[in-house]
Amino acid sequence: MTQLLEMRGIVKRFPGVLANDRVNFDLRAGEVHTLLGENGAGKSTLMKILYGLYQPDEGELLIEGAPSRITSPTDAINHGIGMVHQHFMLVPSLTVTENVAMGTVSKRGRMNLRHVSDRIEELSESHGLAVDPDAYIWQLSVGERQRVEIIKALYRDVKLLVLDEPTAVLTPGEVDHLFKILRQTAEDGRGLVFISHKLHEVLALSDRITVLRHGRVMGEVEAKDANREMLASMMVGRPVRLAPDKPPMETGRARLTIRDLNVMGDRGLPALQDLSLTVREGEILGIAGVSGNGQRELAETIAGLRKPESGTIEVDDADITGRQPSAVRAAGLAYVPEERQRDGAIGAFSVSENMILVNHRHPPMSRRGFLRNGEIRQRSQQLVDEFSVATPGLDVPASNLSGGNLQKLILARELSGSPSVLLASQPTRGVDIGAA
Repeated sequence: MTQLLEMRGIVKRFPGVLANDRVNFDLRAGEVHTLLGENGAGKSTLMKILYGLYQPDEGELLIEGAPSRITSPTDAINHGIGMVHQHFMLVPSLTVTENVAMGTVSKRGRMNLRHVSDRIEELSESHGLAVDPDAYIWQLSVGERQRVEIIKALYRDVKLLVLDEPTAVLTPGEVDHLFKILRQTAEDGRGLVFISHKLHEVLALSDRITVLRHGRVMGEVEAKDANREMLASMMVGRPVRLAPDKPPMETGRARLTIRDLNVMGDRGLPALQDLSLTVREGEILGIAGVSGNGQRELAETIAGLRKPESGTIEVDDADITGRQPSAVRAAGLAYVPEERQRDGAIGAFSVSENMILVNHRHPPMSRRGFLRNGEIRQRSQQLVDEFSVATPGLDVPASNLSGGNLQKLILARELSGSPSVLLASQPTRGVDIGAA
């Protein structure tokens, strides 16, 4: 096979963190090579170096045998490299078509958006990635945005494609269909780098698997010679229970009750129609379905972020229908949103500041309107330790954390208030097997 990529001795340092420690990685044409590792193991950092978003402190990069220096995503695209990012690189105020067209150059000198839209429809139909070319990004669910990111890469007809957690918000049926497309893409001569925490998916799709831990390569294995237990142990350095203990359920009184809920979506169409459900003390109620079928609207309405057309929502018999998020929280509801970077945390704020976003007005975090920094740091450090949030310190901006560690921060904050009801949307998205 033709060697598409070789990364030799890659080193990347951040303040207090050695993200990549002399990493070697290669990719051949026609194969799927998976990067596997815990949250913060250095997988996304390595691929951001390949895509020109970061520059390595040491090491070299070869594209098809030629030493290359990629200083920007434009350089990467010109080398035939595409990337589907874990956190989407989309402009919410633009349409799907406009997002796909960005960064591309028309041979005629002027971009014809109608042609781009037609091509998107062709890709959507041929790859089973249903998306409306005229929809605005802000109107789309997380799953639909994921499809747009994949279509962006397919539109550019890249020869080397990096997929960072591409299945995180897809249903099993969508994943199976996507894998058929990715296998076909590899068989057409392209090379794919696949990043995922889902071990069954890694084994189903991969040809080779490289495991990172604490920024170092722990080993490389052929997928046909691997199993879930082996990979999990290589990832975390210890045996891992692959299924949680699930004791017999004993239910109590109703904690969340929804009756005849009707909600409109962002496109002016009904998102929820006459929905009723009850969640009782001691149980977990799962909401399943293809992304874009009302899950986001349901979560936002319960959390007080969206007004319902009709119906009622009660937490512990208190009516919270249409109330402000602060009133909903006061009633006993905690919320882990599906878009952690947009809705769950403030990237420019420190780890400790994000830990107190929902309770900074209450003792002991504040007194008489003034924040108590000693109490805040003590509580934040306690939660960082308890939930194993990998961070160089409490003053580091939340945007510096890996996706999985940011998710752990949000879970720590929401669970620390001992809520009556926890509303968790895609809670294990981007979280490694040990943490999940």
